[in-house]
Amino acid sequence: MTDAGFETSDLRVDPTGSGPNRSVGRGRGGVVLSAILPGVPQLLVGRWGVGGLGLIVWTALLAVLLTRWTRFAAGWGGPLDHQIASLTVVAGLLGVWGWSMFDVSRPAEVKRTGVGQWSLAAKAFEKNRIAVLGLIVVVCVYLIALVTPLVTPHDPATQASLVTARLVPPGGEFPLGTDHLARDVFSRIMYGARISLSIGFVAVGISVTIGTLLGAVSGYLGGWVDTVVMRFVDMVISFPRLVLLITIVALFDSNSIFMIMAVLGFTQWPGTTRIVRGEVLSLREREFIEAARALGFSRSRIILRHVIPNVLAPVIVASTLGIGNVIVLEAGLSFLGMGLQPPTPSWGSMVADGRDHLLAAWWISTFPGLAIVLTVVAFNLVGDGLRDAFDPRLRT
Repeated sequence: MTDAGFETSDLRVDPTGSGPNRSVGRGRGGVVLSAILPGVPQLLVGRWGVGGLGLIVWTALLAVLLTRWTRFAAGWGGPLDHQIASLTVVAGLLGVWGWSMFDVSRPAEVKRTGVGQWSLAAKAFEKNRIAVLGLIVVVCVYLIALVTPLVTPHDPATQASLVTARLVPPGGEFPLGTDHLARDVFSRIMYGARISLSIGFVAVGISVTIGTLLGAVSGYLGGWVDTVVMRFVDMVISFPRLVLLITIVALFDSNSIFMIMAVLGFTQWPGTTRIVRGEVLSLREREFIEAARALGFSRSRIILRHVIPNVLAPVIVASTLGIGNVIVLEAGLSFLGMGLQPPTPSWGSMVADGRDHLLAAWWISTFPGLAIVLTVVAFNLVGDGLRDAFDPRLRT
C-alpha cells in the first residue's frame, strides 16, 4: 500500500510468536490513522483492550464536544462542576490523542534486559478480556460522572408539571421516565453516579492509606506493636459493619457527603491491614531488607521506601474490590434514609423512592438498581483480573 495507508511493515509481528508487538509501528500510515481515530491502529494489531478503550473514550468525548458545544463553552465561566466537565472533555481528547500518537511513533523493536513485575502484570491483565471489559465500563462510568453537567437533559432537582409529567414512562423527553415528583430519572442517575463514585474513591483512599500504614508497621516491627494493632483490628471487624455505620451516622447527626466518606473510609481499613501485614511478614527477612538495615537506614525509611512499594500489588486489588463494596454500602445507607438527604440524588435513595411504586412505575427503582449492579460488577471484574495478573501461578 502507499504511505497514506498501513504498510505491511507497520503491523510488526512479535518474533517470538506470542502475539502482536506492543508497538504499532513507525510507518506514516499508523501515524495518520492515529491522528484521525486514536485507538484504531492498536485495534488493527490485536490490542483490542487499550485500542478499544482509547477509541471509545475519544468518540464519546468528541460527540459530547460537538453536540453540547454551547454548554461546553459556557462551562468555563460557570460553577466548578461545569468547569471540571469542560476540562475533562479537553484533557480526555488531548490525552487519548497524545497517547495514541506516541504509541505508534515509538520504535517497534526495543531490546530489554529484563521485564519487571508490573510489565508482566499489565500484559497478563490485557489478555483477560472480561477484566478489560470491566475496565472499559469503569472508565466510561467515571467519564459520564465527570461530564454529567454537559450531557444531562434536565436538572436533577427540578420538578416538571406534577399534573402532566408525574410518573411518565420511559421515552420521549424523559428517556428513563420520571419519578413521583416529576423529576427526570435519567438526569438523577447520572448525577447520582457522581455521588456514588466520589464516595467510593475517597472512602477507599482513606481506608487504603490507614490500612497500608498500620499493616506495614505491624508486620515489620512485630512484638507488642503487632499484638496491639491486630487485636484492635479484630475488635473492629467483630462489629457488624452496617450497624456500626448506622450508629456512627446517628451519633454525629450529620448526613453530609464528607461525613459519609469519612465513616465508610474509617470502617473499611481492617481488611487492608491484614493483607499488608501478611505480605510484610514475608518481606522483612528478605535480602534487600537486610541490606537496608546493614546500611543503617531508619525503620521509617525502610517501611516507606522499601516495604510498602513491594506490597502495593495486593493493595491495588483490594482497593478495586473495595470501591464496589463501598458503593453498595452507601446505597444501603441511602436506602435506609441514613445517607445523603434529598434533593441530592443518590442511587440508593432513588431505589428507595420507587419502592412504593414498583408496580405502577417500575422504572424509578429498576434503572438506579441496574446502575449499581453494572458498576459493582465492573469493579469486581477489574479486581479479579488484577488478582490473576499479579499472581505468577495464574500467568500463562
